[in-house]
Amino acid sequence: MRFLHTMLRVRDLDLALDFFCNKLGLRLVRRKDSEAGRFTLAFLSTGATGDEAEVELTYNWDQKDPYATGRFFGHLAYEVDDIYAACHKLMAAGVVINRPPRDGRMAFVRSPDGQSIELLQKGDALAPAEPWLSMGNTGEW
Repeated sequence: MRFLHTMLRVRDLDLALDFFCNKLGLRLVRRKDSEAGRFTLAFLSTGATGDEAEVELTYNWDQKDPYATGRFFGHLAYEVDDIYAACHKLMAAGVVINRPPRDGRMAFVRSPDGQSIELLQKGDALAPAEPWLSMGNTGEW
């Protein structure tokens, strides 16, 4: 058995793709539009060698209301080479850092649809540094 993907429902596919691809750095590997089913599936990958797991974004064309969110869904987690650089890049792109990497190890952001994304420092934690050390949490994560 092997893990294939995690599915997330999104209300605005373009906004979700901008967040996951342009800001977070994932790659769109395939897309399927179903006229009969009135939905689009977009599969995203890190592109890292040996990492075959994907995130499936499901866009239901007729969905107008927000999807209910709850604590039953925890988060997606991605390992990054430099947690400070990753968070700086996201902030520069207008993404709120909900839980800053004060410990040099872990941060949380949210997608446009409210899914929680955990960023984890590859290897050992970086030395605590500003501005992250002094930043408080923002919203839920």
